Amino acid sequence: MRKVVFLLAIIILSTFPSVTATNETESTIITVDSTNLRFSPSTVTVNETESVRFFWDGQFLPHNAVEENGVFDSGDTEADEDYTFVFIRGLNGTFNYYCEPHRSVGMVGTITVNPVPETNETNNTTNNTVEVSEENESFLPFLQFPIFLSVLIVSTLFKRIKTDE
Repeated sequence: MRKVVFLLAIIILSTFPSVTATNETESTIITVDSTNLRFSPSTVTVNETESVRFFWDGQFLPHNAVEENGVFDSGDTEADEDYTFVFIRGLNGTFNYYCEPHRSVGMVGTITVNPVPETNETNNTTNNTVEVSEENESFLPFLQFPIFLSVLIVSTLFKRIKTDE
């Protein structure tokens, strides 16, 4: 009986998911054109709540991306960089940025951030059809496997208990 209680406790604990945070925003990637010492693309337009990802690797010369008013800064110059900045709601406008060591040779760029329209939440009922892609079929996809596994183990245990009696 102790084995059954112990196994049931393990099964119940295994069904609780471990939660991880992920960035679900749209991301625009800006790389480095090292031949011409330019950001590529040098001008981008995004919306609030979207992100810009500065990504380059294996560069002969180190680079960084610094917004001229300090809104974002990828840090020290690096030959390999993977820096993402999310423009939160309310942070919109035109943002000029540059590579510190190569600003004088024209390694600059501009990010234009469009405001996201405000949504008014009211008690009005509307018929909005929400399409669910096959990727997002389950409301709790992380529970599917642990629940299946739990049911399988519990049914095996009950079968074993019945055969032992």
